[in-house]
Amino acid sequence: MNEPKRIPLICSPTPCHRLNRLSDRWGIDLWIKRDDLTGFALGGNKGRKLEYLMADVVASGADIVVSCGSTQSNFVRQLGAACSILGVRCAACVMDLPYEEAFGKPNHIRLHEDGANFLADRILGIEMNKVPDGPWGSLFESTEELAKRYEMEGLKVYRIPIGGSSPLGAYGFVAAAREIDQPFDLIVTASSSGSTHAGLAYALTGTPTKVIGISCDPELDLYDTLAELCAGLDVLTGESKNLTKTDFDLRFDWVGEGYGVTNTKALKAIGLLAREEGVFLDPIYSGKAFAGLVGLAETGQLKGSVLFWHTGGVPTLFALPSEAVNKASSS
Repeated sequence: MNEPKRIPLICSPTPCHRLNRLSDRWGIDLWIKRDDLTGFALGGNKGRKLEYLMADVVASGADIVVSCGSTQSNFVRQLGAACSILGVRCAACVMDLPYEEAFGKPNHIRLHEDGANFLADRILGIEMNKVPDGPWGSLFESTEELAKRYEMEGLKVYRIPIGGSSPLGAYGFVAAAREIDQPFDLIVTASSSGSTHAGLAYALTGTPTKVIGISCDPELDLYDTLAELCAGLDVLTGESKNLTKTDFDLRFDWVGEGYGVTNTKALKAIGLLAREEGVFLDPIYSGKAFAGLVGLAETGQLKGSVLFWHTGGVPTLFALPSEAVNKASSS
C-alpha cells in the first residue's frame, strides 16, 4: 500500500476503553474509541484528516487554505489550528445553517452561532467570510468566489472540501483503523461528509468487523459520496478494493430534521452516556451516532463486541440553547 506524506498533529493512538455500565445494560461488550481526546485544537476526528491534508498543503507551497462549513464547524476550527502551526493563512466561508434544498431548512433546535467553535475560530485568526443561510450549493459557490478573490490578489490558494472529505482526508481513517488492537464484531460511528466512514470501511473490508455509519444528513446520495471516496482511496493506495454503494451500511433513522440541528433522540443519548459513563458527546454528530447505537442496542440488533467511534465535536455542546440542555439532563 502506498503511504501518503503525513505531518503529525494529534496524540495517537487515542484511548479505547470499555463502557462497563452500558455493556451490562444491553448485554454486549461495548467499547469506545476516544477521538474526542486527540489532544489537538480541542479534540476531534478532523485532526486525523488534517495530518495528511496539511502535508499536501505544505508540499504545494500554498499561501492560504480556503474551506467551508457551518458556523459551528468542527473542521474549520481544527483546520485553522493546523494552519497556525504551519504558518499558512486560513480562510473559511461559513453559514449558520446550510441545508439540502430538497429537504428545506430545518426549524428545530438550533445551535447558538456566536460561541463555541466560532469563538475558537476568531481566536485562531481564521479569515471568516459569513454568508446568509442557503442550500449547500450556495455555500460552495460562495467558497469558490472567495478562493478566486484571493487568487486575484496573487495568492496561491489550496482548496479543501467541506469536512476535509477527500480521499487524502479519508486516508486518515485508513491509518486510524490500525489502532484497533482487539477484534470487534461491529464499529458504529457518525457519517456526514463521509471520509471517517469511508476510511474505516475501506480499511476493514475483508475482515470480520463491520462498520455502521449513522448518518447526520438526510441525503441518500451520501452512498455515492462513500463510493467515490473509496474509489479515490484505490488510486491513492494503489489497491483495488472496488467498493460500491452496496458495500456500505448507512442508517438514516436518527437524522431528525436535517444537518446542523440536534433532536430529542440525540439529546437523550448525550444525557445517557454522560450520566452512565462520564463521557460527553456533541449534539450534531456523535450525539446522533450514539442515539443510533442506543436504538440498535435496545431493539436487540447489536451482538457481541461493539466499538463506538467517538468523533469529537464536544465544543458544540456550549452552543446548545438552554431548552436543549434541559432535555439532555432530564432524559
